[in-house]
Amino acid sequence: MAELRAIFFDIDDTLYSTSEFAEMARDNSIDAMIRAGVNVPREALHKELDEVIAEFSSNYQAHFDKLLLRMPPESYKGVNPAVIVASAVVAYHDTKFRQLRPYEDAVEALKLIHAKTKLILGVITTGLTVKQAEKLVRLNLLQYIRSDAIFISDQIGVSKPNVKLFLKALTDLRLKPNEAMYIGDNPVNDIDPPNTIGMITVRNRRTGKYTGLEGKTRPNYEIHNFYDLLEILEKDFAIKVR
Repeated sequence: MAELRAIFFDIDDTLYSTSEFAEMARDNSIDAMIRAGVNVPREALHKELDEVIAEFSSNYQAHFDKLLLRMPPESYKGVNPAVIVASAVVAYHDTKFRQLRPYEDAVEALKLIHAKTKLILGVITTGLTVKQAEKLVRLNLLQYIRSDAIFISDQIGVSKPNVKLFLKALTDLRLKPNEAMYIGDNPVNDIDPPNTIGMITVRNRRTGKYTGLEGKTRPNYEIHNFYDLLEILEKDFAIKVR
């Protein structure tokens, strides 16, 4: 086996629980809309918001505008719609400030690998450039990630599951596929593509909406936390960090 030189991470539902955070943030935003004057049952608003997200994608930047457009005008009669949307946005961002945290074991693992090895630690992620970069800043993980090893689909113009996104990272850092490990939660986007080019793949089965999904190929490894990753590094790659 070739020497392992780099580990790349997905962000969402890999370094932190995106699914749990998103649910909390959306709940808080809906409550804020109701406080601002929307007279619609909470459950109905939540169902409609879920439909908006499904139709326009989670990266769409005007979910609450679209949600309000789908509400009967009489349900917020006398209230400026801009105030309602702003209330939802503020509640969402306030939740990010209070609740967006990485997994504790992810922080510990990255800290140990960064301090005790020469491995390149990087990120390969799908999403909007500033939105994904903001997550890394809020998660306070940039101190462990090499600055030239951050690859965001929107910034590059290639998105998962296109293997070109992974090949871009390998080419820029002069890595052979079998010298790089990729860790992610979505088997279709995070396991199948890097498998096809010979990267070492690790599926994070900890949490998230893809836990029951299976891809066309199997990962080289599966983990449920980042202590599992440290064991893999020690056992199969002779890399001791503890």
